[in-house]
Amino acid sequence: MSARPLLESVNCGSRYDATSSRNSGGGPTLPLDDIDRPIVEKRLLRKLDFRMAFLVLVYIVNVMDRYNVAAARLRGFEEDLGMTGNQFNTLISILYVGYLFMQAPSNMILHRMKRPSLYLSSCMVAWAAITVFMGAVQTYHVALILRFFIGFMEAPFFPGAVFLLSRWYKKNELGLRTALFCCSNSISNVFGTLIASGILGSLDGALGFSAWRWLFFVEGALTLVVAVSAIWILPDFPSTPSIWLLPDEQILAKRRMEEEVMAIGHESKPEGNFSGLIEALMDWRVWWLGVAYHLMVCSHSFTMFFPTLSATMGYNATTSLLLCAPPWILGTATSLVVARHSDVTGDRFWHIVGPLLLSIIGFMIAISTMNTGMRYLSLFFMTQSSAALVVSLTWIMNTFSQSQSKRAAAIALINTMATAGLISSPYIWPSSWGPSYTNSYIICILASITSIAMCWVFRQHLSRCNEAAEAEEKVLGLPEGFRYLL
Repeated sequence: MSARPLLESVNCGSRYDATSSRNSGGGPTLPLDDIDRPIVEKRLLRKLDFRMAFLVLVYIVNVMDRYNVAAARLRGFEEDLGMTGNQFNTLISILYVGYLFMQAPSNMILHRMKRPSLYLSSCMVAWAAITVFMGAVQTYHVALILRFFIGFMEAPFFPGAVFLLSRWYKKNELGLRTALFCCSNSISNVFGTLIASGILGSLDGALGFSAWRWLFFVEGALTLVVAVSAIWILPDFPSTPSIWLLPDEQILAKRRMEEEVMAIGHESKPEGNFSGLIEALMDWRVWWLGVAYHLMVCSHSFTMFFPTLSATMGYNATTSLLLCAPPWILGTATSLVVARHSDVTGDRFWHIVGPLLLSIIGFMIAISTMNTGMRYLSLFFMTQSSAALVVSLTWIMNTFSQSQSKRAAAIALINTMATAGLISSPYIWPSSWGPSYTNSYIICILASITSIAMCWVFRQHLSRCNEAAEAEEKVLGLPEGFRYLL
């Protein structure tokens, strides 16, 4: 009897196509017999968590540099550069065009590197320097060019950081770590608005520069300091010797990732330069999740205009920025709780749907009234969608864990498709639709509903894959193997 007919009937990909078992002599056997694994593993994770925590700080400054134009808009940025019509929307959008060009190629390069810490840090230094130059621009077109190159140099960081996490942590450890990393987005929205309000409120006219120029100077300089520190703090891959790991910790780090591959049933084998990219391009699930994630990002586009939405309540620029913080504090807390509960229960789908439904409630409240209190309440509901993005990203990493190169390519391709949503999203919020932005909220609702439907279809597919695997194991008398998380 064929060992694969049931799985092939639902096109899930076999977990039993390896030519050797766990005890195969095809690869090196690591000397773990003399290691007290629980103690060493606890020590390894503690050191690793400390290093990876620095990614949170990097992502915070990354988001600050990405969205600081929204805060600058409140203090004369548009007027000083003579912007008209949708030019500000184009300025936001052009950054993500840079992302499109660099995300997928960067992750394929990163996969072949031994020192990702140097690569990611170099990209940080570049975008930090360009951010500082943004404070000196005199014309709209120069600002447009600089924003493109900021996006081009920022693009390697997010998919690269996510891939780096997946190269160190096991499947049941990824959810919380991914949540902590992705929550940097919300944390940045909290502290970014507080820092922006302080700079815009206190440095206007200092040394002859406008407040919005100081915003770029200060935040760019802060990123530069973080970038230089990252060279020595960020970890490389487990296969790269690390001075911060003891020999037994280094051995265990490599072994843990080998065990993850073994659990899926794939034999470790040499991979061509583009084999992972080709596999990802040929896998319909990459495209399906890419479109679903794209729509989810579109529904989350209010983030780019959060200070503007806060300003529709009628307060001055400083107060509007300060009011942005509480909704994001709640959104951050919710994301951590939801991601942790998702890990504990092993469920992904419902932990995506719940936050998206809450954000839809927020959109509906904003559509229904211009009352100041109710519109501020709607912002708290909208920020809940951050949890859906966090869990979705974890689901993607769990699903594409067959090989390191395919995982790197899948993460980059899906993020590239999501970035395409960020290019079009600024045009969902034209000034002419304000201050109610009813049409904008309707588009976000439709995007959320479509994304939920696509995730449900994907969950049904994975469920059939798990059922087929279970049936095949019973027929062949095999032990329980890999299961997709639903």
